[in-house]
Amino acid sequence: MTRMAYNPLSFSLTAEGWRPELAPPLPEILTIIKNAGYDGVHAEIPLGSTPEAYGKLLAEHGLAPAPGYFQANFADHAALPMTIENARKAAADQAALGLDRIFVAEEFGANPERIGRPAIGAGSNEETLGRIAEGLGKVAAAMAGEGVLPCLHAHVGTQIETVAETEFMLDRIGADILLLGPDTGHLSWAGADLTDFLRRHAKRVGAVHIKDYRRAVADAARAAGQDYHKASAAHIWTEPGRGSIDLEAALAAIADFNGWFIVEVDVADQPSVEESARVAANWLRPRLDARGRA
Repeated sequence: MTRMAYNPLSFSLTAEGWRPELAPPLPEILTIIKNAGYDGVHAEIPLGSTPEAYGKLLAEHGLAPAPGYFQANFADHAALPMTIENARKAAADQAALGLDRIFVAEEFGANPERIGRPAIGAGSNEETLGRIAEGLGKVAAAMAGEGVLPCLHAHVGTQIETVAETEFMLDRIGADILLLGPDTGHLSWAGADLTDFLRRHAKRVGAVHIKDYRRAVADAARAAGQDYHKASAAHIWTEPGRGSIDLEAALAAIADFNGWFIVEVDVADQPSVEESARVAANWLRPRLDARGRA
């Protein structure tokens, strides 16, 4: 069943940076998400809680858990044993919530050059990609062993941000242990022909992050040599249907996908996060409902 969830990241991530102290208590966040019309929420078990307690809290607010997120520096093979254990624990927690998918990404900022020169695959080389693929493959196998398939999420500012880098991983790690978790905004900023990319990999999509982006902001940031954070502060991200991406075509390219669409705008592009969540839901919900009627 196709369902719509929200990532409450925007309650803590602002144009000024990471401000978790501004976020309301989790029960209030969940109420806002439910009232905006979502079926679920990006699953992130609070520190000190348990899958059982967290799942109960979501259920009390009429929300289901949607695939969460795991990131690590997969090229760091010295730390790989610990990374694998952390990944196995994250997957087990997701499984305890009743999930069988999780987004997986390279660690944001592990290569500072990618923050300073975002969305162009700065310094990309096959040796590093090979190390990442080797580490990611082992992590993916560990997660799959817990009954949860990781979905590869290309993210600007990481060492897997371009289509070429994403497909390097998909070509070397089997679809039995690694699915695709496309983020419409990050792929587009990194130069993807999003519709073509999704059409070619439609059968491998396991979960989707959906947002829009402003190409004019991306172009201006690149021309000025601005880093990731400045582009984000300039509101490169916006709610679905308000930016430069042909999201109608992107949705059509994965018309047979039957899973979670998670709205993740990063920095809200409305006067409040509550309004941002509602604007995004009002755009996405009728389109998902229409898929169900087709």
